Amino acid sequence: MHNFDWKQLVNPEFYILLDFGGVKIGLFVLLFIVFAETGLFAGFFLPGDSLLFLAGIYSELLTSQIALGNGFVNLVLLSSLVSLAGVFGNMVGYWFGVKGGTYLYNKEDTFWFKEKYLLQSRDFFEKYGGKAIVYARFMPIFRTFAPIVAGIAGMDKKKFMVFNILSSILWSFTMIFAGHYLSALFMEKFNIDLKSHIEYIVLGIVFVTTAPVLWKLFKKRVHNKV
Repeated sequence: MHNFDWKQLVNPEFYILLDFGGVKIGLFVLLFIVFAETGLFAGFFLPGDSLLFLAGIYSELLTSQIALGNGFVNLVLLSSLVSLAGVFGNMVGYWFGVKGGTYLYNKEDTFWFKEKYLLQSRDFFEKYGGKAIVYARFMPIFRTFAPIVAGIAGMDKKKFMVFNILSSILWSFTMIFAGHYLSALFMEKFNIDLKSHIEYIVLGIVFVTTAPVLWKLFKKRVHNKV
């Protein structure tokens, strides 16, 4: 542990390759982070989209302990497990919003919680309604607070679960399958190993997923000044 660098905590690859006593635990860490990002206010600082994309690239490693013998089946299994973690995470977030979400509006800012994120998510939810649950899966920060806002707003449980399950499946399968098959494509067609360009991949995905949020905040700030 003497070589540990705290900067690794914002590197998705660190979690994928993590081991404990020589045992690879990346899969379990991945599932916990996906759950925690929406259920425990944790992980919002980590680019979840990049984490899932890298999970697709390292799918063989992640499923090595639960492999069923078929590459495609293992990929589906990995995506399904991530989907379940996302569904349960959103359920906890929704429950918290129903039971005590209003408390958050009076809560002081901490590293794990920023009131402005809650307010931005509320505006986002009011604009898109139930679809916000789906859109938020692909957007950092909103992904964390959307289910909580849905609970505060009293969104129907059955309606929430439909959007919750749909969004989690779309998010996990899209990102993981994209990482897996694009990695194979680049290696086959261009002899480029994406594992050697993780930093650029992470930066690219972070830019793509955060650009709409930053643009919206910029327009809102300009509008308020006018």
